[in-house]
Amino acid sequence: MQSFLSALRESRAFKALHYREFRLVTGCQMFGNLGTWMDELSRGWLIYQLTDSVVQLGLVRGVQFIPLLFFSPIAGSAADRYSRKTLLLFSQALNGLFFAVLAILIFAGRIEPWHVYVTAVLAGIMQVIQHPARTSLVSDTVPMEYLTNAIGLTSIVYNAARLLGPALAGVLIGFVDTGGAYTVQAVFLFLATVWAYMLQPMPARAKGAQREPFMQSIVKGWQYAWHNEPVRAGIFVTTATSLLIFPFATLLPVFARDLLGVGASGQGLLLAAMGVGALISAAAITIAGHKIERGKVMLDASLVYAAVIVIFAFTPWYWLSLVIMIVAGYCHVYSNALVNTVVQSYSSAEYRGRTMALFNMSQMLSTAGGMLVGLLASALGPRWAVASMAIAGGLAIGCLILALPQARKIK
Repeated sequence: MQSFLSALRESRAFKALHYREFRLVTGCQMFGNLGTWMDELSRGWLIYQLTDSVVQLGLVRGVQFIPLLFFSPIAGSAADRYSRKTLLLFSQALNGLFFAVLAILIFAGRIEPWHVYVTAVLAGIMQVIQHPARTSLVSDTVPMEYLTNAIGLTSIVYNAARLLGPALAGVLIGFVDTGGAYTVQAVFLFLATVWAYMLQPMPARAKGAQREPFMQSIVKGWQYAWHNEPVRAGIFVTTATSLLIFPFATLLPVFARDLLGVGASGQGLLLAAMGVGALISAAAITIAGHKIERGKVMLDASLVYAAVIVIFAFTPWYWLSLVIMIVAGYCHVYSNALVNTVVQSYSSAEYRGRTMALFNMSQMLSTAGGMLVGLLASALGPRWAVASMAIAGGLAIGCLILALPQARKIK
């Protein structure tokens, strides 16, 4: 047994864990993502509980697009200029504080919809600051030859949180309402802050960016990403899946409560099933990610993702919905974690914070997509809203394949 564990430890898949700073970043991500994925269920359930409105269910996600739009370019440039550790500490601590305030308001019986909206915007700002700092730290803490495997490991952590977080939130809501869920979310974010505190200071590498005007460094980052074809293709893939395919998750409270009749715990299991599929593909990336034809896999997975969400939109059976969610989670990681690797691998160190900010913006377009799917649901109904957006996402990926045939050859 000891020899097996020793061989496992020495395998390429787990080499990144030999580095102390990477282990700390991974621990920080684990607690932070648990809190964030619990919020994915808790915030939607809370606003639907308060308003009974599918439009507001979409809007509460959509308002998080506001900080994404205005602060993500700034956060990327900041991650190239200033201490990424400090940015991570600051943003995670404040995010935990916002969750704690919501828990207090719920337990005091004073929660109002506007509280949910305001904290959604504030939490969105903190997430925007966290993302480029934390993702850039991954490539700062491991040698480049282990980067794909390291991102696979962080993807396992991310998707384990996706598996456990919503299920835990659903159980807590069933027993102690949303106040209990937000209490635990606050604890997780404060624990993530402790792990970030233990990191060694890592100053940003872009010394040239520190001498440039802030806006100029932002524009140079955009220009760099646009002229770098692998980065441009990867960001477009994530844009299409995040804006048009993944927002189906915004309407999961409607599917769970009104269409499938399984309640909050059933919604938690749906998200957990997606987490299972995501965990499987993340493990595959960790073990053999350096051998995968990244361009081909991320494009093909995105097309399958769109197709299975169209099926999910119309199925009346909960068991089939669970199976579809496993497939969707499997495809989601391939269309995002592989893009993460492509963007980091093909970006020079001095631009990595800014390119990762653009990657974050493309991921966070799911908030705008959440608002759009909520508005479409009020006009077309939830099933047709989800299906029409997934079809549009599949068509967008098809157009990318035609416009940039070299994207399939990205290694």
